[in-house]
Amino acid sequence: MIHEELQRLERLASQVGKKLQQIELENISLKEDLAKAVKAVAEKDQVLEDFKNQIKITKLVNSIPVENIESAELREKINNYIKEIDNIIAYLSE
Repeated sequence: MIHEELQRLERLASQVGKKLQQIELENISLKEDLAKAVKAVAEKDQVLEDFKNQIKITKLVNSIPVENIESAELREKINNYIKEIDNIIAYLSE
């Protein structure tokens, strides 16, 4: 009887050990998923900040008064620079 109880306890201990290993592996996997999600959120936040800056720059450019041809040319150059910067950001994001 004691021998049977001891065997049953050994089986239970073995099952608990296996379950613990399984939970530890799942925990590692979840930590990796969390790290990836945190990184993705940080990247999205950076992209959002870049777009906010782009909007601010565009508003600044649009607020430049167009009094003569030079101002219009300056505005066009700045817009072209903004487009080029956007292309570079998109390239670096890949």
